[in-house]
Amino acid sequence: MIKNKWGRVPLVLLGFALFNTACAQNPPLTGQAFIAEERLVGNSTVLLNNASYLVPLQKLEELKIASVHFSNQYATVFDSLLNKYNKVDPFDGNTYSGNKTLANLTSDLKFYNTIIVQVNDADLSNPDLIDFISSNQKNKNVIVAAFGNGSVLGKLDVVNAPVIWTERVSQVSAMYSAEAIFGGIAISQKLTKNYSPVYKTGMGFITDRTRLQYTVPEEAGINAANLQGIDNIAQEAIREHATPGCVVLVAKDGKVIFNKAYGYHTYDNAIPDKLTDIFDLASMTKVSATTMEAMQLTDQGKLSLEKTLGDYIPLARKSNKNDIQIREVLLHQAGLIPDIQSFEKVKPTDHSTDSSAAYPTKVSDHYYLRKDYYKDVMFPEMLSSPLKTRGQYVYSDVSMLFMQEVVENITAVPLNIYVQQHFYTPLGMQTAGFLPLYRFTPDRIIPTENDKEYRMSLLDGYVHDPTSALLGGVAGHAGLFASANDVAILYQMVLNKGSYGGTQYFKPEVVDLFTSKQSPVSRRGLGFDRWDPIADRHYPSKLASDQTYGHTGFTGTCIWVDPKYNLVYIFLSNRVNPSVGSKLGSLNIRPRIQDVVYEAIAKGL
Repeated sequence: MIKNKWGRVPLVLLGFALFNTACAQNPPLTGQAFIAEERLVGNSTVLLNNASYLVPLQKLEELKIASVHFSNQYATVFDSLLNKYNKVDPFDGNTYSGNKTLANLTSDLKFYNTIIVQVNDADLSNPDLIDFISSNQKNKNVIVAAFGNGSVLGKLDVVNAPVIWTERVSQVSAMYSAEAIFGGIAISQKLTKNYSPVYKTGMGFITDRTRLQYTVPEEAGINAANLQGIDNIAQEAIREHATPGCVVLVAKDGKVIFNKAYGYHTYDNAIPDKLTDIFDLASMTKVSATTMEAMQLTDQGKLSLEKTLGDYIPLARKSNKNDIQIREVLLHQAGLIPDIQSFEKVKPTDHSTDSSAAYPTKVSDHYYLRKDYYKDVMFPEMLSSPLKTRGQYVYSDVSMLFMQEVVENITAVPLNIYVQQHFYTPLGMQTAGFLPLYRFTPDRIIPTENDKEYRMSLLDGYVHDPTSALLGGVAGHAGLFASANDVAILYQMVLNKGSYGGTQYFKPEVVDLFTSKQSPVSRRGLGFDRWDPIADRHYPSKLASDQTYGHTGFTGTCIWVDPKYNLVYIFLSNRVNPSVGSKLGSLNIRPRIQDVVYEAIAKGL
């Protein structure tokens, strides 16, 4: 592998090599050449047999999806794009020959309820494949992605499952068909002539684009060359030891036009950062979990911003928190202290190196907290804490700990389970969630600090924030982990005014309420951070519009949505590895990268 003075060369934005990986973002052609080929593909792509509206796929939380390929030379590209939207397991149909038949494949697919079959003319010369499709379509969702000339359709006469057919056979057509299955691209064409007794002139179903598309910057009116400044700034961050690595994602107009990984998990350069890596989002949890649930409950009329903590938390009624309005809590104007004591307050008898019924809460490797520590120690400290700054803006983790109590009391569901069931899984966010080590191996998770004071270990998959750690990793202010692509899906939904993949998660007016400026004493929205009107702060960046909302995270992360430019910008890093440093902030890495994007938009093509 080619190296430079900063270590590994960052993943190229537009290169063929990346299609050999499962996390391919990058199109095979550059700029206008890609758009020209995509236009040809779009003009020759038709959706048939979709009377049941299976395509684009919806209700992803109910689907277990497999993708079967035979001689499609672009199967890797196709499957890679599918996996941007939801977990899709690939099956090589060629391995089912000889002693193993397609009947064995059907058996191996018994726990999948949705099967995507990639075919071309040569594949369909095998009558067993037609039988395979016909038999599976009787009791499963089957979608056929057909590539090649019209003779393909003649061989699919007996198939009543949806067929996405494109005449063109290319990497771009593979991407296009995969995206169309999930609504990343709209299908608008109909058959222009008769291809068989079944497939005739004028046939075809029209679909809408309902999810993110993955494409080149030129598709959004941006010259890719004008985004190269992102590389320079990311490399500077690594060279200056502001962070060992990072991932940057930019989506404009509902299209992911830039997604790149740089550097390594740690400074020993052992594991390169990948697009699919999972980061500790730190305080991005506040908006990506707790505020999302608050928005949905507000939309449903179950949460009122005008009601008080005492209305929702019985134990708060005899405290000085009783009459604090939910609105004040979300604005960080309730007078709550920034945080409560964490590890420094834990007594030797409060924790153990082994788990047991008495010490069930896992904080990190070989560190278990005693049962009910939060209920006995932390929550009482929150309730008894002073209110010295009520009415002023004082950023507080405690505010979101109280919001966690509020939403959990309303729903009777733990925060982590609620957001997983109501947002992350239905949206197709495959990595997002709390407690990532229950689902992923540590090599997929970016490590944060080497805690030499309390946890005595490198934190890899365990939340960095100490207060969240003592809650077992699930807290209203910190504890969420996710990849950049997952964050993009969530905030494209918010930018879409609560709609994504054909589902409305909350009404547009709720989005407008929470993300707009709500207070005369701060820039904040409800839960959300926002653009700062004090010009010399350049927050979140010099060129961001006054409509911008989002949040940063202590670990070196940020999400910023700018509705004026239809823009989602994500920067994920682990600047706290191996110990907390300030260079990411002092070098203005995040805002400078964001400004490169705005400058590229201004320059156009």
